[in-house]
Parts: sequence; structure tokens; C-alpha cells
Amino acid sequence: MASPAWLRLPRLETLFTRTLLLGWVLAQVPGGTGTPVRAYNLTWKSTNFKTILEWEPKPVNYVYTVQISAGTGDWKGKCFYTTDTECDLTDEIVQDVQQIYSARVLSLLPRDLDTTGSARDPVLQNAPKFEPYLETKLGQPTIQSFEHVGTKLNVTVQDARTLVRRNNTFLSLRDVFGRDLSYILSYWKAGSTGKKAAKTDTNEFLIDVDKGTDYCFSVQAVIPYRTTNQKSPESLIECTSQEKSVFKEMFFIVGAVVFVVIIIIIILSLSLYKCRKARGGQNGKEHSPLNVA
Repeated sequence: MASPAWLRLPRLETLFTRTLLLGWVLAQVPGGTGTPVRAYNLTWKSTNFKTILEWEPKPVNYVYTVQISAGTGDWKGKCFYTTDTECDLTDEIVQDVQQIYSARVLSLLPRDLDTTGSARDPVLQNAPKFEPYLETKLGQPTIQSFEHVGTKLNVTVQDARTLVRRNNTFLSLRDVFGRDLSYILSYWKAGSTGKKAAKTDTNEFLIDVDKGTDYCFSVQAVIPYRTTNQKSPESLIECTSQEKSVFKEMFFIVGAVVFVVIIIIIILSLSLYKCRKARGGQNGKEHSPLNVA
């Protein structure tokens, strides 16, 4: 038996209200109906040529793909069908770090993307141009070794490795930048706030310091002619210890003295042995019987 009309009206109103509410919710969610949203805030993040392109927003019911070009006009697809908001482009960048690269992010529905990275009617956004040689950040350097002897402080900096290859070997920052790369040494007396600086176009520092005083120091990589990303973060701070240096010097001095004493003892022992042997030979001759003809 059918329900009376007066009972069906509230149900119809409730269904209508729920339908409107669902439509309103879907309208508030970007891409909630499967519509791609244009990417924004495209940013290059690169350190020692490790290079990642980042962007926003997080996709809902659509995907991204990235395309990169080395200035030839030919686009190469990367990071297909991704719901991530970043794409590692290092393997393309390191092929020629002095090239200027273009990149773009395509927003599209999965069914619109083919295996070449092409798409029908994609929503795309271009990234800023990127020149790795001038723009990649310099990573934190490492102090390989140091020595404080007398009035000289010697510090050796270790070049960071990059993902740039030559003859199947990963190159260091020095290999890539050559004389364009310099290092700055900041040093100060332990417990003091007054800093001094020294610069080198190599990886070695040899500076004059006060004898018998401990020093602390750190290094920075720098490419002087750059307008941005000119300097790296400072390395970890290292400090000398004159107590260790004095102990080391005393160890070598004592060792040298002991060595000389041992040599003298050996020489004297050999001399005494030869003298005794010679005397023993003479005594044997004196007590031997005379030969009778």
C-alpha cells in the first residue's frame, strides 16, 4: 500500500537537501570532480647538483607529470602519473651542468597521459629557468685534517662529491668548478670572539698563529663571482689542543733519545765483544806449547 503524499514530502525534502549538500562539498574540494588544477609555486631545490623540482598543490583525483628541456625545444617526460609534488631531475641536470634548463608540470587525468609524457588538453605550468652551474647551492664542506705546530696552523679541506660523472667516476666540486671554487677559513683564539679570515683557491691553508695558543676554526666554500648562492654553510668547528702538540713533541724527543741510547749501547756492546775476543785470542797464543823441530 502506497504511503500518503503527506508522508512522502519530508522524505523528498531530506533527499533533496542531502543532494545539495553533497554538491556543495564537492565544489569546495579542488579537483574533487576529477578536474586537474594548475600547479603553482614551482621551485628548484639543488645542492651540489642534486636537483629536485617542487610545486603545489597535492592532487585530488588527478595526477602530474613533469617535462624538462635542455634548451633544444625537445621535451622529455619525467615522473609519470605521480601524485607527488616533487620530481628528481638530477639525472638530466648532471648531463650538462652549464646548460640552461626549462621545466613544466602538467596536471591531467590519468587516462589523458600516454607513455611519452604527452597529454590531450593538459593544464600546465612553467617553472623558472634553471642554470645549475650558477644556481646550485654549495653543500657544507668538511675539514679533512689540521695540524698546529709552533707558529703555523695547517688546515686541509675535503672537496664534496657530486653526482656529475666523467668516465664513470663521480666528480668533486673542485673537479667541476676548478679555479672558480675557493675556500674561506675563519679562525680565532679559543675562548675569544675576535675572528680572522683567510682565503685560498686550493684546498690547503697555512697561516701564522701564536705559539702555545689553542685555536678554533671553520671553513666555507665560495664562488666569488656568483650573485646568489655564493657561499656554502660553515663546516663543523674544529679546535687545536696544544697539550696534545706538546705531548707529541715530547714523545718524538724522548723516542729519539731512546733510539740514540740504544744505538750507543749496541755499538759499545759490539766493541766490548770484539775486545774480549781479541784478548782471548792473544791469551791462547801465550799459553800454547812451543813447536819442536
